[in-house]
Amino acid sequence: MNLSTKKLNSANAIANGVIATKDLEEKLTKVATRLSKTIKVDGFRKGKVPLNLIKARYKDAIKQDAQKEAVQEMLQEAIKDLKIESKQVIGDPIITKFDEKSEGIDVEIKISLTPEIDLKLVDKCIPSVKFPKIENKAIKERLEEVAKREAPLVEAPKDKKLEKNDFAVFDFEGFIDDKPFDGGKAENFELMIGSNQFIAGFEDSMIGMKAGDNKDIKVTFPKDYQAENLAGKDAVFKIKLHGIKVKDSIKIDDALAKRLLPQKENANLEDLNEQIKNQLEIEAKTKLYNEELKEKLVDNLFDTIKFDLPDLIVEQEMDMLFRNSLGTISPDELKQLQSDANKAKEKRESFRATAQKSVTITFIVDALAKRDGVVVSDNEVFQTIYYEAMMMGQNPKEVVEYYKNNNLLPAIKMAMIEDRVLHKLLDSKIEQSEKVVEEKKESKTKKENKSTKKDSK
Repeated sequence: MNLSTKKLNSANAIANGVIATKDLEEKLTKVATRLSKTIKVDGFRKGKVPLNLIKARYKDAIKQDAQKEAVQEMLQEAIKDLKIESKQVIGDPIITKFDEKSEGIDVEIKISLTPEIDLKLVDKCIPSVKFPKIENKAIKERLEEVAKREAPLVEAPKDKKLEKNDFAVFDFEGFIDDKPFDGGKAENFELMIGSNQFIAGFEDSMIGMKAGDNKDIKVTFPKDYQAENLAGKDAVFKIKLHGIKVKDSIKIDDALAKRLLPQKENANLEDLNEQIKNQLEIEAKTKLYNEELKEKLVDNLFDTIKFDLPDLIVEQEMDMLFRNSLGTISPDELKQLQSDANKAKEKRESFRATAQKSVTITFIVDALAKRDGVVVSDNEVFQTIYYEAMMMGQNPKEVVEYYKNNNLLPAIKMAMIEDRVLHKLLDSKIEQSEKVVEEKKESKTKKENKSTKKDSK
């Protein structure tokens, strides 16, 4: 085989070669011979079918298999010639030329390689982390919220009007086009108004009702509602409010602390305040990371850590971004893209910069995860999907099946790994800051001790 290879950069290579007609004929014979051992043809015993008959009857399939094997051999030779290992090849190599000529097939293969990433500058990419101080006022407000949640429910006076955060006890039945639908009926249902447990508009429409009132509530199911027979439909719910419950007052004292901190022996109000302060600190940290610092960190990593990108992976990312965008554009724009190949190409090309950044960050995160031993198990992925589905009022099993069937689980896992890697980097900045503060304290203490000794002399 006449073969030449070239590394375009550290992440991309190209191989050119000619698969000789003679070699291809040998492949055709080998493929036909293998096929003759298993194929059944009337009038011939198994394994005794003449090769000429096999070649004639299954000409196209044999030719396709022979060419495929020849290209695979060429690819393996190219990998050897490039002096790389098979595990360095990333994604599926792309055949960019396949010209059949009398002397053979002129083939060009583009190969993407796992990029080499230098992580020395990662620490310089981590933004400084400063948390806002948790004030006593915030602790007190959270303590009051916690106490209110723990307070028992009591019946409200009969003349009370339903308000947000009240608990309504009511019957309801839903109708679409004056016909009841499955799952749209319940009796003595208890609902906290403002919990958003029901679809938009339902709970707000109940505000102002009194015990004993009847009301028809008109709502529209979301277009993406999990029950397809209800999605996007207008509905009327007939409501009968039986009663209203409100939270009773509860004393904030050591007894409440003991109830809320059963794992702590002799828990008191001071312990509970400390627990709430810790929780508020965690929330403040998570908010700061998610709303500000993670984005800064990602931008810094992209701007600082430079390496060659595998072209094929970037192209695949562009394809995905382009396909996803088709679901968000207007019907007129979609029609234009379908009828004008240049416009479609231009639209796809508009995603190149986004794709390059996404691929860059994915490779950096993967390298950091390997360096720092960050892993996410399949079980953790399923637990996360289950929890989020439950929070959205969806069927967890159906959501998991959807992710499986659409091959989305690897993307979910990668997102979770990225989140952990970025959090770990930001946490390391806190640890460094705390270490510096501690060293300064120790240094100050030593100086003070020396000064005291001198004075005593």
